[in-house]
Amino acid sequence: MKKTLLICNGLSGSGKTYYIQNTLPTNLFYSLRSATTRPMRDGESEGNPYFFRDEAYFDTAKLATRLWVNEQFWTPGTPKWMYGIPEDEIMTHLGQNLIYDVIEPRYSRQLIDWFHAHQLTRHYNIRVAYFLPPANNFDIVNQRANMPNDTAVRRANTCDPIDFLNAGIDPDYILMPRAKLYNPRMDAHIRHLQKHK
Repeated sequence: MKKTLLICNGLSGSGKTYYIQNTLPTNLFYSLRSATTRPMRDGESEGNPYFFRDEAYFDTAKLATRLWVNEQFWTPGTPKWMYGIPEDEIMTHLGQNLIYDVIEPRYSRQLIDWFHAHQLTRHYNIRVAYFLPPANNFDIVNQRANMPNDTAVRRANTCDPIDFLNAGIDPDYILMPRAKLYNPRMDAHIRHLQKHK
């Protein structure tokens, strides 16, 4: 049976991480980790939840995705907040169900294209879940912001229907976990994966 790559798209504060950590069955998915150049926040450590690297790493590393999230706010002499999934992070965990937590659909498109280019769709079903934000989403974003331009960066990285259209992605599931609104088709797929684990 094919494994699943589940891509969770949604704004910061939409409940993606909470859903992955607290709603999905334990050990059913391996969460793909990105490398990043952004500063480590309180409570983070190397490999949890990111691999912390310098900008030079992004010039040479083989990456399945490549994100520059503060590009429109960057000025020379300030840090670039780069993110990207190292190819070996995926290759090391092939054979497991995989999950990717990301905001913008254009970065999901990069991962989907990488799976196609490496002929991994023979072994993986790719599913995209769209996490709708709550009405007070930017209040949540403001509470989380703790670095220069953090709020602006979180607001600038959008996840709107037009972003899915531009990325050529038709989400398989739409849900809103912060309002306890889940998707029965997604739930059924998760149960199926559990049954055939």
